[in-house]
Amino acid sequence: MTSTPYLDGRLRHPFYLDGEGINRPPGPDKHRWYAEFAADGPGVVPIVREVAGEPTPAWLVCRYADVREVLRRQDVFSRTAAADVDPVDVSGTMLGMDGPQHARVRGSVKDAFTPAAVAGLRDRVAAEARAQLAVLTGRGRRGDLIADFALPFTLHVICDLLGLPPEDRLRFRRWGDDFLADGGVPPEQVARSSAEMAGYLWEQVERRRGCPADDLMTRIAVEAGDQPVDVQVKLPIALVVGGWETTAGSIGTFTYLLCSRPYGDHPTGWAYLREHPERLDSAVAELERLYSTSNADELPRRVTADVELPSGFLLRAGEVVVPSHDAANRDPRVFPDPERVDFTRDPNPHLSFGHGPHRCIGAHLGALEVRVALRLLLRELPGLRLAVPPEQIRWKAGHVVLGPEEIPVQW
Repeated sequence: MTSTPYLDGRLRHPFYLDGEGINRPPGPDKHRWYAEFAADGPGVVPIVREVAGEPTPAWLVCRYADVREVLRRQDVFSRTAAADVDPVDVSGTMLGMDGPQHARVRGSVKDAFTPAAVAGLRDRVAAEARAQLAVLTGRGRRGDLIADFALPFTLHVICDLLGLPPEDRLRFRRWGDDFLADGGVPPEQVARSSAEMAGYLWEQVERRRGCPADDLMTRIAVEAGDQPVDVQVKLPIALVVGGWETTAGSIGTFTYLLCSRPYGDHPTGWAYLREHPERLDSAVAELERLYSTSNADELPRRVTADVELPSGFLLRAGEVVVPSHDAANRDPRVFPDPERVDFTRDPNPHLSFGHGPHRCIGAHLGALEVRVALRLLLRELPGLRLAVPPEQIRWKAGHVVLGPEEIPVQW
């Protein structure tokens, strides 16, 4: 981290900024400040973020009840009004909308991601996981869990739902890395990748108008056909990039943690789950709580009217707030002994998928993919282990999605 964490009396955010302003988290563990801010003091911390090279003051909201309130109330905490302070350009996407417009665009695809709809995809997801595991194991007794399993598995699942041709999918790796960059990638490269991805997806939308199919691209072409071109294009972008990178990052991160850290009286969490596979679902929920894929908290909101948070902290109209689920997930008022990893924690109402109108639309699908992947790996590769020391694993830098760049494993 930079040796000067303060700027104009406020903490620089994200918390792992280096001297070049690039967010370089050293691993999956969240900064110790999150637990401190959630437990002590007012729970609303003054921060400053650099957006387009300009320092932007904001409030980091850390307590669980306060974070839920910010995420729940679009009427006071506006994403649309915060477009000028977004670190990533999400204009024209669900992430940058509020109110009826947000509901209209989200409504065009939300039925495909309900718990019932996702439950119906279980067999397809499991088949895709088995197919990709065969690719991983077909290369011998060692491979890269990210490139050979997690990334292609999650990419194929969402692209199958959208109906995108298999031969085109590898391009999304480069496009997605640039689109989600939060420093370290030249702006012209980001713009070029965004334009290429948008052009490709617009062709797919247009094609469905004349030749509809049983896929999500057709649903977007039909249900969102009255929306601006920008919205129609960015809807599948959000589904592909968001739903693929975050899920692959979770599979990689959780496998790394399970294979490298002890749990209870077991040498690793992996060893524990081999003996207690019935605990997998609750173990994943606990890993989601403590090790979310977010690399810099939630996207900002602008306060549109004076409002008092549940904690009593008063926010003024025009101020910018950044709700932190990573802090809220460590609030001892909700999670006893919050820093302890407990695979039996119940209830576990973590906020890693968000809350309220902007709760991650693909949360149920992503949760299913992670559990299917880990259950399959535990069953088919019970001896799975890291092929390098844990400290040699490199983590993404300057990226809004946290995850390992690669995980060499053997079995």
